[in-house]
Amino acid sequence: MTRVFPEGFTWGTATASYQVEGAVAEGGRTPSIWDTFTHTPGRVLDGSNGDVACDQYHRWRSDVDLIKQLGVSAYRFSVAWPRIVPKLGGPVNQAGLDYYSRLMDALLGAGIAPVLTLYHWDLPQYLQDAGGWTNRDTAQRFADYAEKVARALGDRVSMWTTLNEPWCSAHLGYADGEHAPGLHDHPAALAAAHHLNLAHGLGVQAIRAQLPSAKVSVTLNLHVIRPATDVPADVAAAERVRRVGNDIWLLPMLEGRYDPQLFADTAKLSDWSFVEDGDLAQIAQPLAALGINYYSTSYARARSVPAPAGPPWQGPWPGCESVEFLPPKPPLTAMGWNQEPAGMTDILVEMATRYPGLELIVTENGAAFDDVVSPDGAVHDPLRINYLANHIEAVGRAIDAGAPVSGYFLWSLMDNFEWAWGFTRRFGVFRTDYDTQERTWKDSSRWYRQLANTNRMP
Repeated sequence: MTRVFPEGFTWGTATASYQVEGAVAEGGRTPSIWDTFTHTPGRVLDGSNGDVACDQYHRWRSDVDLIKQLGVSAYRFSVAWPRIVPKLGGPVNQAGLDYYSRLMDALLGAGIAPVLTLYHWDLPQYLQDAGGWTNRDTAQRFADYAEKVARALGDRVSMWTTLNEPWCSAHLGYADGEHAPGLHDHPAALAAAHHLNLAHGLGVQAIRAQLPSAKVSVTLNLHVIRPATDVPADVAAAERVRRVGNDIWLLPMLEGRYDPQLFADTAKLSDWSFVEDGDLAQIAQPLAALGINYYSTSYARARSVPAPAGPPWQGPWPGCESVEFLPPKPPLTAMGWNQEPAGMTDILVEMATRYPGLELIVTENGAAFDDVVSPDGAVHDPLRINYLANHIEAVGRAIDAGAPVSGYFLWSLMDNFEWAWGFTRRFGVFRTDYDTQERTWKDSSRWYRQLANTNRMP
């Protein structure tokens, strides 16, 4: 039976500023932590950087035309913080605001709703120089920045997202070193996590101070962690990872508390004294929606051999030195991630059960594969189409089970700069030729266009 989605369901696509914009030294923009990170030898797999990326800063008109041709009704993009506030405590950069203003006017003119993310990892380098997310002041700086963007652009934003995947910002950036700023400091990662939570809450308040009726959300990459077996030690290991991967965000943002067991799990790393009186009340602001990014699942078990001496152990999992992960089982994407669509259903149904009445949106889902341009000039990507079809069907199953999912945003609109992987991984439904910046339709973009136009699975 062909899957048909509810009337009014939002089909969208998404990008992030550093991954697509380029023009890193134009229009008043100053460096972000990703500029610094990518220009440090050895940090990026292919030695590349986002200086040009997909050049969307100059090609936004044609990219908006492309989005319109794709047939989606919403475009999720992020604002580059150092484009808006280029100096510490400095005035707003009007040229930066004007760029996003033009982009949103073009989107609205094409019948596409702008979905604006305030923070997709490009922290101004001047704030990192002062401690970055380990510095409590950064949360207030984020609120000041949010207020500036809301005041200037808020009349045209369909939905606001405060943070994208704070787990990556804190744990990949400060504990694992895979992402900017590239540190290996588990205690710092926990402080960063709390200050990101605080930034979210202060940011929500700043937006609503300017726009009382604004639709505000946050986007979390909630981990589907399954125990390797039903042995109690393995079940406990998976729960331990969920606490530092998921509940470290969900509980403060949506319930105004931290799990005391999280404090116990990480007691050797931190006393959590950075949590001050009143912080949790500031963090737990009412949200209109919860964005969920989902790509794959992981399997965890109790570690059978001692952890390596000293941190960082287990990469981006502070307090999880007693846990190890099983290798992913094929079929894998080009990222080495497994493909388990049931995980999408499970996490959506879990969130619907835990937080009844909260609107859910799939804000990212997609896959990287080793696309090849055929002799006919086309890109035939059946593996991506298969991945998308299976995962979108999994969204449908969650809706069948009662999860209030209102939209799906495909990652990504086009191949782009894939963080520490550089240009070696392609997620886009449009191919980007990085030499010419030509965008080419893949079979998956035509497949998705049919879905977006008909609300029915092709």
